Amino acid sequence: MINMWLARDYEGTLWLHVMKPRNLNGMFYNPSSASLLPPELEKCFDDVTYENSQARERTQILMDVANQTNGMVIGTGDMSELALGWATFAGDHISMYGINCGVPKTLVKHLVNHFANKTGDPNVQNILTNILHTPISPELLPIGENDTIVQQTEDIIGPYELHDFFLFHMLRYGANPGDILEYALTAFKDMYDKQIIKKWLKVFLNRFFAQQFKRSCMPDGPKVGSVALSPRGEWRMPSDANVSVWINQLDDIG
Repeated sequence: MINMWLARDYEGTLWLHVMKPRNLNGMFYNPSSASLLPPELEKCFDDVTYENSQARERTQILMDVANQTNGMVIGTGDMSELALGWATFAGDHISMYGINCGVPKTLVKHLVNHFANKTGDPNVQNILTNILHTPISPELLPIGENDTIVQQTEDIIGPYELHDFFLFHMLRYGANPGDILEYALTAFKDMYDKQIIKKWLKVFLNRFFAQQFKRSCMPDGPKVGSVALSPRGEWRMPSDANVSVWINQLDDIG
């Protein structure tokens, strides 16, 4: 089985460069994403088309190798990313099986930390600890100075601890935006002020509604907790659902 994690060793050095030509199991890969882009975009690293082409190319390579080896591409997109649509359509959005589709991001981190503490292998523990200390990122932009990751997900879409909180109360209890805001103000009173929570709640709602089309064709995966987002389970939502009523309710709150 081929996993779609972008591999890192315990020093944090990227060792899988999917955009470089390579020989994999006798098949020579010369990624086509650069040739698919117009010349003016090939050097435009901050363009979303450039970023998405990499995600799709990574998936193409993994799918080809899986096909060659009679294997499976196991997706690593989690429930939080599905809720926010934080995946490239026809890129990391697809796989043969989405193993983490029922596990929110905050729980993924707890699970990795638990295994790191329980494993008896120091090398595995170092690798997992490094992963936990690495900023969450799709890594679709060039690495910055001193190998720093310049594209950090939570700087763009907001803290996952907030988004997972919003998702839990909306799906598990059917809470409306006003109730979710009230609950979050109590739960995170020592961490975020009201305006910050409202800001990210709006981002969550807008993205959740706008990105349903990706969930409508998501791969199979297990239901882990009490709720799931699979269209083949209990979640039913049209891709053209309108978020305006939810946003208006939130705007009416001072």
